[in-house]
Amino acid sequence: MPEIDEIDAMKQIAELMEKLDESARIRALDWVMSKYGLARPMAARISPSNSTADGPHSNSSGTYDSFAELFDAAQPAGDRDKALVAAFWTQVCMNAESFPSQMLNDQLKDLGHRISNITDALTRLKIEKPALVLQLKKSGTTKQARKTYKLTQEGIRRVNTMIAANSDSETLS
Repeated sequence: MPEIDEIDAMKQIAELMEKLDESARIRALDWVMSKYGLARPMAARISPSNSTADGPHSNSSGTYDSFAELFDAAQPAGDRDKALVAAFWTQVCMNAESFPSQMLNDQLKDLGHRISNITDALTRLKIEKPALVLQLKKSGTTKQARKTYKLTQEGIRRVNTMIAANSDSETLS
């Protein structure tokens, strides 16, 4: 196999990427980042140019200034979607590695959107295929023990899809 230098590789990649639409480019880049164990910097995940895959549709500053703004942009319907948006705020926008379920319900309660059973909502997100949330640990042995969760890439994509869908419907109005 002939040796290829870095500049040639970039040229070939650019030629191939030009043939793809924006969402296909994002999926291709996500795959490459995943394949080679690379992580995108936070700014890349939440910039307006990545609004459909890894970063939320954002306001003019490029990020959401509050959970309320993100919640309004996503307009979640139902407890599962509300929990998913709260998890997205915590993990993606606030850059948390993981989160306890109670933290999400506290954020939702502050907006007047408390979920009666946050654990049930997160369990339903966890059992979806593909899973939108992963349970990382459980503290204690009782059913009410504290649990810690993390969003999956599919969970992040789902919130971005909600944001994009609501953004599109606003431009049609």
